[in-house]
Amino acid sequence: MKKKLTQLPIWIAYFFILLFCYAAISKIFDFENFQVQIAQSPLLSAYAGFVSYAVIIIELLIVLALIFTSTKRLGLYASLGIMVAFTVYIFLILNYSEFIPCSCGGILEKLGWTEHLIFNIACVFLAITAIIIIEEKSSKRFSTYCIRMISVVALNTSVVVYLFFSSEQIIKKENNFTRRFMMHPTLEEKSLQLSDSHYYFAGYDNENIYLGNRKFPQTLLTVNTALSNQTSIRINLDNMKHPFRNLKLAVKAPYYYIHDGTVPVIFRGKIGDSKARTISLQDAYFNQLIVLDSLHFALRTQSSETQQFVLADFNLNAGNKKLQLRPDILQKQIDGVFDIDGSFIADNFRSQLIYTYTYRNQFIVMDADLNVQKKMNTIDTVRLAKIESKRLADGIHKMSAPPLKVNLRSAVHKNLLFNQSDLMGKHESKKAWKEASIVDVYRTDKPEYVGSFYLFKKDKHSISDFMVTDKYLYVIINDKIIQYQFTKPITKYFTSGEAENRSKE
Repeated sequence: MKKKLTQLPIWIAYFFILLFCYAAISKIFDFENFQVQIAQSPLLSAYAGFVSYAVIIIELLIVLALIFTSTKRLGLYASLGIMVAFTVYIFLILNYSEFIPCSCGGILEKLGWTEHLIFNIACVFLAITAIIIIEEKSSKRFSTYCIRMISVVALNTSVVVYLFFSSEQIIKKENNFTRRFMMHPTLEEKSLQLSDSHYYFAGYDNENIYLGNRKFPQTLLTVNTALSNQTSIRINLDNMKHPFRNLKLAVKAPYYYIHDGTVPVIFRGKIGDSKARTISLQDAYFNQLIVLDSLHFALRTQSSETQQFVLADFNLNAGNKKLQLRPDILQKQIDGVFDIDGSFIADNFRSQLIYTYTYRNQFIVMDADLNVQKKMNTIDTVRLAKIESKRLADGIHKMSAPPLKVNLRSAVHKNLLFNQSDLMGKHESKKAWKEASIVDVYRTDKPEYVGSFYLFKKDKHSISDFMVTDKYLYVIINDKIIQYQFTKPITKYFTSGEAENRSKE
């Protein structure tokens, strides 16, 4: 037994040799992608060039140290150090970063962030076990090698924490604009407990609100507008053989639609009926869809010629001309993909479509035929999208640095656009930003900024979706729907009234 125990450090060393060889070689063979992914990290973005080379070199040096008997002890201490660094890095990303980057190659490509954190912790304990056995065999005093291990852990933790605080990150910065907060524009009325936190708003009518579920995409939840009753059905699709990736729900009475533009397919069912039938298959690929009529849609798709996002009219009654691209609506600034990303929404009351850019201060107002009526600005100063992207050899665009998000999500009702902003204005409380989200309100019939209001977190959870009706603002926070009643500062603008501040175009 004792002999087997003394052999354990050798087997642990072999494990780390295989681990770091695999990790380093996979990064070398896909170095361009690895470097782009490092640059996405809010923790390492300022050091992407140096770190991308340093990690590979360190992993290979550790392998060399572990191979030779004379340097095996040093290699195990180095293994402990780098695994501690990786563990602290992932912990900070998961718990303190506002931007969760893509995975960084190697085994991390196969595991999720949480799973890789657990894997790293296990590796840390393996390295500690091997070091203890080797040091005991060499008759070293416990206090001596214990101090060494603590020093290695402390040093590597300190380095990663320093990088976290010193690296240039995309944070909420003070911009050259001032918000005007309305006096009590909403009053919290009631809330309803949901079964989980994966719901989103799919639509509404005079009596009910309809919700889809990201985790269970064939679930349609119906909640009455008083939030006093809820019913759920599981949608049965007439064809389940498609390789679905991103099923989503949309409701426009009397039908619901379940669609996946990556397949591409659209199913339709009648509200109250669990059976949904295919109404479109292989007609158009898309990544956003708005229901205009029972067989008429507005889409955001990607041009096969330019690879850029474009809006399109999609009419299943139009014979051979079902899809009509409108490439002139979304204006390219940098890459035509990330720089024109945004949310595509509809004001059904006024038959208007709104496209709000994610990374710049502009939204576009269109009629139901996708004719541009107005292009207006939000009140912040980000006119040019602050992103860095790279097109890889396989043609896929990837962010090469964390982007500056301007607008997170939007809702529109009767000539008012409710836009959740991600930028702090002048003279705003940092404490309030930590405790709440800010919604800016604009008119869509003319370029006017109405005002702003806070939506405070519940149990430290921020809003994940919101929806606007004549009288109420419905918000999803974690696993609850919360109903806020609009007061006069908002409702007066549904018909007429002067704005409290004016935005500049």
